[in-house]
Amino acid sequence: MTDIDNRFKRWLKGEGPRPPLGTWLMAAAPATAEAIGHTGFDFLVVDMEHVPIEVSDLAGLLRAVGCTRAEPVVRLAWNDQVLVKRVLDAGAQTIMLPFVQTAEEAKQAVAYAKYPPEGVRGVAAVHRASRFGRVPDYLKRANDEVAVIVQLETPEAVARLPEIAAVPGVDALFVGPGDLSAAMGHIGNIAHPEVQALIEKAAKDAHAAGKPVGIVGPNPDMVRRFIGYGYDFAAIASDIAMMTGRAADWLGVLREEPAAAAQPTAAY
Repeated sequence: MTDIDNRFKRWLKGEGPRPPLGTWLMAAAPATAEAIGHTGFDFLVVDMEHVPIEVSDLAGLLRAVGCTRAEPVVRLAWNDQVLVKRVLDAGAQTIMLPFVQTAEEAKQAVAYAKYPPEGVRGVAAVHRASRFGRVPDYLKRANDEVAVIVQLETPEAVARLPEIAAVPGVDALFVGPGDLSAAMGHIGNIAHPEVQALIEKAAKDAHAAGKPVGIVGPNPDMVRRFIGYGYDFAAIASDIAMMTGRAADWLGVLREEPAAAAQPTAAY
């Protein structure tokens, strides 16, 4: 297959499922990624920040997700030029950069993801992203097909949302509720009213800025609440959280004990 059309980028413009629903991939296993992809999620977030996934592992995970209907989103470990280049060359098209605090950092993220003159991405003729050179116009199309999502994870970043959203080339914003709650002094409690109020405000501010915004929640009830706030795309928990939650649930039934992990409290 030599097409490099980025369906997820079209979905961010409202052309696909409303809202797109996804989950986090924390198992770092191609078989798990492929299995979860076949369950019906619209997108899967390959987490390179909190999971020991290296670029050499990423290609295998992208191949596994590519066997399914789900679209991959790759969350990098940091807003770093070399990491962005290597992840894009490995075949990622939608990337998420954590802990973006300012418009200047958002500009850097966009520049890292774009070829000149729009950015500073290094040029190579043959890599997985260009289908090993089989896409003849890859270098001309790549800038248009790459999607850049920046994560807002502190009250300061949310306060700067309008200026971050205004950066050309930022395709979407993503609120990280776990880090946001920690930065607000409510670590581990994204349901705290103050945290929820800021999460709701971020959705309203993103819409006012004309930018799609996503989020992740630990369970269906919380994700429904976020969608009610106006979030345009949302992830629920992770492959590991769903697996351990179901396991604890079934063990609790067999042992006639309540399953403590049936409803995960962590976002992913």
